[in-house]
Amino acid sequence: MPHYSGPLLTRIAAEALQAARDAGATAWNGSLDLDRSAGEAQLEAEAWLWRGQRYPYAARLKDRTIYSWDGEAFAPVSRFSGSLIKLVPTRWGVPTFEIDGIKMLPSENDSPLADARRKVALIEPRGKTVLDTCAGLGYFAACCLEAGVAGIDSFEKNADVLWLRTVNPWSPDPDAPDAGGRLRLSHADVLQAITQRADASADAVLHDPPRFGIAGELYSQDFYAQLARVLRRGGRLFHYTGSPNRLTSGRDVPREVEKRLQKAGFKAELALDGVFAVRR
Repeated sequence: MPHYSGPLLTRIAAEALQAARDAGATAWNGSLDLDRSAGEAQLEAEAWLWRGQRYPYAARLKDRTIYSWDGEAFAPVSRFSGSLIKLVPTRWGVPTFEIDGIKMLPSENDSPLADARRKVALIEPRGKTVLDTCAGLGYFAACCLEAGVAGIDSFEKNADVLWLRTVNPWSPDPDAPDAGGRLRLSHADVLQAITQRADASADAVLHDPPRFGIAGELYSQDFYAQLARVLRRGGRLFHYTGSPNRLTSGRDVPREVEKRLQKAGFKAELALDGVFAVRR
């Protein structure tokens, strides 16, 4: 799927463009790709020019929404096919996404990319082959590429999330030169795909499933047995669980995961907002 190359607007960026025009400026310097880069837009009375194309000033944009150019107007970066999935801005530039209003943001206090970088460091990906079970926007993969991974196999079953990746400038592109063919992204459910993988075919695993109430099968003993089968002995795994409140959920999901991984053949312990494990 081709990647979007036009401007991305938030309410803050749109208002900054208009404020510069109203102040009499003929140019505005800033970011139109969620702080991935900075550039200059030329300002006219009724439109602004960026990378050789003219765009209208956008009014009445909503907070917590990112807008892309659809050829006629700036439209929210969202899709609805059973669930409403939308790209959501953060104060760090690097966006997250929402499914039916539930924000997929591990921490309100840190950039999604910085958070991913800490977790990826636990598996020490340099020179390794990594299995990335639930790819999402690809921040685990981006950090693995940055850290010198030999290869990473990423699986994402939601087609709308894969589409968000083509709009998000922070999501790694498997076809980009800097990926060097190391990122293999598949539109597939890892629950089925993992059964086709050879034993001991991964050096490390990153497992970032949806919350337990949505995807309990990805927290099952059977699935953990598959993770143990495809991971070589001594291989590292990080399993994101989040920090569900035991008082409201009635269960301690991180501890349950720790025990199931141990039963599957891992040495496991709680780490960050999940479980770190080593294949015995």
